[in-house]
Amino acid sequence: MNGQLPAKMKAAVMTKPGTIVIEERPVPSVDANEVLVKVMAVGVCGSDVHYFENGRIGRYVVEKPLVLGHECAGIIVAAGASVTNVSLGDRVAIEPGVTCGHCQACKEGRYNLCPDVQFLATPPVDGAFVQYMKIRADMVFAIPEHLSFEAAALNEPFSVGIHAAKRCNLQPGATVAIMGMGPVGLMAVAAAKSFGASRIIVTDLEQVRLEAAKRMGATDVINVKEIDAVQRIKELTDGLGADAAWETAGNPRALQTALYSLRRGGKLVIVGLPAQDEIALNVPFIADNEIDIYGVFRYANTYPTGIKFLAGDGIDALALITDRYPLEQTQEALERAIHNKSGSLKVMVYPNEIL
Repeated sequence: MNGQLPAKMKAAVMTKPGTIVIEERPVPSVDANEVLVKVMAVGVCGSDVHYFENGRIGRYVVEKPLVLGHECAGIIVAAGASVTNVSLGDRVAIEPGVTCGHCQACKEGRYNLCPDVQFLATPPVDGAFVQYMKIRADMVFAIPEHLSFEAAALNEPFSVGIHAAKRCNLQPGATVAIMGMGPVGLMAVAAAKSFGASRIIVTDLEQVRLEAAKRMGATDVINVKEIDAVQRIKELTDGLGADAAWETAGNPRALQTALYSLRRGGKLVIVGLPAQDEIALNVPFIADNEIDIYGVFRYANTYPTGIKFLAGDGIDALALITDRYPLEQTQEALERAIHNKSGSLKVMVYPNEIL
């Protein structure tokens, strides 16, 4: 018995780019290996904004009505017969990519590269701007009582930073430069701090985001409108450069800055996805300095680690939340994220009630 559930729920549906309509839909039923989650908090991501504005990201095109949202957390309210990892009433963070489990990438543990992944809010898969959603049970992770649903939802962008740290084998005591202080960049600061980086140098155009980066653990901030970032990073590292540089904004100029900010033998980590396919990089510089380059695509095997870090005392994820909206105002939430980029660090939607 899974208790009394409503037959209908509300869903915020993008019927076309720029338009969100609140629809009534049946509450999903679950298969044996699935759970039903009462969605409590959903963060607005840059990809949500991009789909809302443009109707596509690269090869992913919105061709029919779509529910956005993939940074989410909630409460287990129903579970299939074979589910053993969580119980009714558990508070959970939801990993949004359901993979096949049997391709080469999945077998190697790099399931983020699964060619058949079903990722929430990536066409044609509906996302989490709904009151209830079902998902395969192995994609939900119990969170402790003291961890808020909002912080648990932010485990998704936090996981990108954790994956970046793991990809470049970031070591305690390292110096890392992080370019771009959007939500992913800010959570990347928290990840670098969690992995023991002793110096975290960040760059951005907006002072409010640089101040937020300090709260997340940045030791040095550079406003690139006022200061040459490469020169300043060299000054801060006694002329050597950073051990690792992460570009999180998808900005070609920032990627070049990241490259030139590195010490000899440093590591360039490409987190942000630029709009264009090709970007000029100085290949002789890369070869002469033995720069290692790492691509980062989403994340794998990060959720338990992220929950552990977020549940500790070192990260104030809630400090990033600047705007809160009920499900009925999902359109306003997306528009806020678009039109207040300098001030809105993280916009949060609450499908059932504002917490």
